[in-house]
Amino acid sequence: MAVVGAGAAGALAAVQLCEAAGRRRIPLDLVLVDPAPEAGRGTAYATEVPEHRLNVPVGGMSCYPDDPGHFRRWLCRHGESTVTAADFVSRYRYGSYLADTLGRAAIRAHGTVSVRRLRTRATGCADAAGERLELRLADGGTITADSVVLATGPAAGRAGWAPPELVASDRFVPRPWMPGALDAVGESDDVLLVGTGLTAVDLALTLDRPGRTVHAVSRSGLLPQPHAVAPLPPVPPPPGLAVLPFHRLRRELMRHFAATRRAHGDWRPALDGLRPEIVRLWQGLTHDERAEFLGRDATPWNVHRHRMAPSTAEAIARARATRRLQVHAGRVTAAGPCDDGGLVVSLADGRELRVGWVVDCTGPGLRADAGGDPLWSGLLSDGLAVPGPLGIGVSTEGGRLLDAQGCLKRPLFTLGAPRRGELWETTAIPEIRIQAEEVAEAVLEPLTSAPRPVRRRPTDQFGLPLSTHAAAAASFRCGLTRVITVRAKAAESFARATELDPGFALGHAALALLGHECGADVDVARELADAQRSVRERGDERERSFVDVVTRRIRDREAHAGAVGEGTGDGDTALIHHLGRFPADAFVLGIAVPTIAFSGITDLDGTLALDLVERTASAYEGHWFHTSLLSFVRQEQGRIEEAGELARSALAAQPASGHAVHALAHVHYESGEHRTGRDWLDGWIGGQGRGAVHRAHFSWHVALHELALDDSAAVRRRWFAQLAPGQVNGVRALVDSGSLLWRARMSRSWAGRVPVDGVLDTVARDLVERPATAFTALHSAVALTAAGDLPALRRLRTHAAGADPVQREVVVPLCSALEAVLEEEWATAVRELRGLLPSLRRVGGSAAQREVVEETLLYALVEAGHSDTARHLLEQRLDRRASPLDRRRLAGLSL
Repeated sequence: MAVVGAGAAGALAAVQLCEAAGRRRIPLDLVLVDPAPEAGRGTAYATEVPEHRLNVPVGGMSCYPDDPGHFRRWLCRHGESTVTAADFVSRYRYGSYLADTLGRAAIRAHGTVSVRRLRTRATGCADAAGERLELRLADGGTITADSVVLATGPAAGRAGWAPPELVASDRFVPRPWMPGALDAVGESDDVLLVGTGLTAVDLALTLDRPGRTVHAVSRSGLLPQPHAVAPLPPVPPPPGLAVLPFHRLRRELMRHFAATRRAHGDWRPALDGLRPEIVRLWQGLTHDERAEFLGRDATPWNVHRHRMAPSTAEAIARARATRRLQVHAGRVTAAGPCDDGGLVVSLADGRELRVGWVVDCTGPGLRADAGGDPLWSGLLSDGLAVPGPLGIGVSTEGGRLLDAQGCLKRPLFTLGAPRRGELWETTAIPEIRIQAEEVAEAVLEPLTSAPRPVRRRPTDQFGLPLSTHAAAAASFRCGLTRVITVRAKAAESFARATELDPGFALGHAALALLGHECGADVDVARELADAQRSVRERGDERERSFVDVVTRRIRDREAHAGAVGEGTGDGDTALIHHLGRFPADAFVLGIAVPTIAFSGITDLDGTLALDLVERTASAYEGHWFHTSLLSFVRQEQGRIEEAGELARSALAAQPASGHAVHALAHVHYESGEHRTGRDWLDGWIGGQGRGAVHRAHFSWHVALHELALDDSAAVRRRWFAQLAPGQVNGVRALVDSGSLLWRARMSRSWAGRVPVDGVLDTVARDLVERPATAFTALHSAVALTAAGDLPALRRLRTHAAGADPVQREVVVPLCSALEAVLEEEWATAVRELRGLLPSLRRVGGSAAQREVVEETLLYALVEAGHSDTARHLLEQRLDRRASPLDRRRLAGLSL
């Protein structure tokens, strides 16, 4: 497979070929032919001038049509953590992104796809034996390929506007982007730019300096319009435009733009909303109507469609205001030397401009061979390609070149600028990336249509088939074992599975879920997009349902995180439906039950999780994993003795089962067996628990026992050794370390100020003040109260008021109660905390975790002087379980 051109279009085509061939395990030798030193840059993205910015915002420049946030995330990982989808970054950065993305795609497909570059030019293409093609290279070599993609970019212009005496002058720069083209321009030389489009804008920024005047001339004298600083959403055009004759289409569009301006104060949303329809509208025009558009409307269209970044527009405006940039409407008619060695240029209206240099900024030619490219010239002269409509580009069908007989005989493809006559809008990344995906599909389709031998599929450890090969399946099983035992490095196992088989949908979906819910270091959106694409190509009904569950779950959580309403709840619905059909899917069952690894389903009373565990029992036949989950839900029901028996049974079969350990930790706590629980769990952490993930949570359980035993010195030692920042970070520090400090303070087991500020420093501020779930929000409120940060606590309350129902109805009053605690309004705190207790179960988590609110109430009761109520609460707790701490507090109230 040969790709001619390694600029943006070539890089995007190569990325899609690597991805598609890797997923389908199609062996591919991919050769990129381009003399440039680095792939991905081409002319557009080779400029190192920081003022040269993209004219499309970051959110529209992803390499992947199904993953619009990919470029923004790449920028965040490469030093621009504050960048947003609406920003306009430098073009050089985008070239780096293309090169890096191509390199990563090649690495992911390694073993199936080999990628190599030839730093030379393709000068010709001809038929070879066996329906193959032969590329002739400038260095004298040849390549024989099964398919060829021509990703040559826009053809260079020929400066047909320039008078002969100007073309002959050594003060004329016909190709300003060639290396060193402007090196001879003196510091004080005035310059004339012929053309006022985006090329002229970039050069005006490059050449702008005090003491120099830059002139720009074009027939219209119009510069590109700027993008809006705060863009509005697109406004769709009225229906039925495609069937209108051109004069009516033009009138309806003008009305649409005017109506949008009246309604929104801006015409841009109308044009942005029209963009998905442009190809269909262009292809619906007759030959004469297209010619009319080119003669009458192409210039104003380009001025409004291809816009400047806001910062670029500001710089251009400053240059014009100081007269360092002067824009003229006119046409160059003559040019000649002047006494100072420069040029005097005459315009059609009689004006003369004296400049040191003239630069051609009229942009690329419309013909495929406009710049004299021998490759395209040869294809057209040999009949392997024919000019497109109105002579623009070449004729194609779905990206495949039509020959002189109008046939698709050869595996010869193109994308981007050569398809302009067919599509009109085809030179921007949002269009080219879709074409790259379509070309990759068309190139590989003949290789995937042949029937493959049927092989018995490998299975996971619960007997469910996996659509992959044995090696990838082994890695997936290893990852699943680590998930269900709550062990570390599950993500590494799933990543290995996708490296072995890039088209393994379950591996990608598992990585996406671990990244989203457990903080694994993966690109969640990219893995999710890979899972969705892969499962369409190769996945059975169970695997499609699994990917759907993960997709909906992630989207639900993102809706809550963005505070855009209540979310859809689709994730829980899909999960329950999936388990009804595939009860042996242990991964999904583990997601559903809120034990320690995942947040579970958002069930208001906890009965759904119990019901799911009970309904799936027959599929597991007493397997230790299912027994571990059942143990956890039994202790939540208060069936403590039964829960303990189940947990011990599971641990006898699998001593590393984190779910069973977690359940038994709760059993010990709720039954008041604090010394036994402390010693047993401490020993497990130092033994079988060494490889456990969430070890901090197990340490938190030990600390709870030590707190209940009224051993404040042990609590402090435990905190500094296993729960302090550096040992624990992120949401785990917020939930475990922060809450422990607050409980220690409320029980007067920690002398002096608790070191909660260090905990908050390890957590992203957005996660603290804009949490996605009510469970996280509860612990954010507790940590902020421990830190005494009243303004942040109020910001959290404001966020919760606009989030999901549980945050609105539970977290908002909790924040109000804790504000009263900080302001020492004890009567208010007592009233609001007591009212909260019945609804706390709705936030999720365990009873032991939610108990932090009861601890706060007990503290507030004592501070408010309500000793009798505090005594009654302590007596109830002691009836439920033994606690030296509560006995000490009760004794203190009697004094």
